[in-house]
Amino acid sequence: MTTIYRSEEGRRAVLDVYRGILAAWPVANRQYHVPTSQGETFVVESGDASGPPLLLLHGSLSNSFTWYGDVVRLGERFRVFAVDLVGEAGLSSESRPDLCGDAYVRWMEDVLDGLGLARCALVGMSLGGWVALRFATARPERVDRLALLCPGGLAPQRRDFALRMLLRSLLDRGDRAKSVSGALGTDGAQGAEAEGMRRAMEYVMLIVAHEKPQRVLLPVFAEAEIARLAMPVLVVFGDRDALLDAKRSVRRVQRLLPHAQAVLLPGVGHAVLGQTERVFVFLTAG
Repeated sequence: MTTIYRSEEGRRAVLDVYRGILAAWPVANRQYHVPTSQGETFVVESGDASGPPLLLLHGSLSNSFTWYGDVVRLGERFRVFAVDLVGEAGLSSESRPDLCGDAYVRWMEDVLDGLGLARCALVGMSLGGWVALRFATARPERVDRLALLCPGGLAPQRRDFALRMLLRSLLDRGDRAKSVSGALGTDGAQGAEAEGMRRAMEYVMLIVAHEKPQRVLLPVFAEAEIARLAMPVLVVFGDRDALLDAKRSVRRVQRLLPHAQAVLLPGVGHAVLGQTERVFVFLTAG
């Protein structure tokens, strides 16, 4: 299998930092792998062992460190499983399933079966949101609630994103970290939030430097597929999203899923952060 990293040294650098993050996980946890059709899948389990199950799926060029700031609150009521997507910079297999087939559906079924779960709630961000949508539209009977943060698949990706990144990089005099931060919309943070964002961006930039990104457009879900989402649904986008057409995505959700909560955050980019309480309230609503 072809590695997702540019070098073995880069792979070690990314995973060494990740293992440090996992060692400092903010709550008591279990870390293990479950076998799947796409290879071993890494899981961090924490929270209320008697609570309803909740799966967290991070985005591209990331891993479960995405949820470091969320697991304390979510774990108060849920048995939380932070899952490293296969083919991304975590401890799961480096296999990259075909986005156009049902490989991700089978992978998700394998994960749930491996965890002994018949059903669960899903929270997905960006690519993880697309994976959550792919599974929920194919197997709605296995999803209790669906919370999506800047998910792909609701509207076509912005094809001019690469050009935007190039122009932004030139404007920033080649400062790659500043370019990525601007594109994600994380460059407006202040105070303690800014310091946490700085550390997170340092790790993201380490991943960007060493991981080979998936240069593909996420397939858009058909209306009939989206209409199958009868479970409670929350969708959150930032109106400054440079990767996805946030306004079009929100309008499509409002039209096809009138029962869903669709939120467009002003002044927020693709990195929809600080939504822990909103997600918690949605997941625990009667």
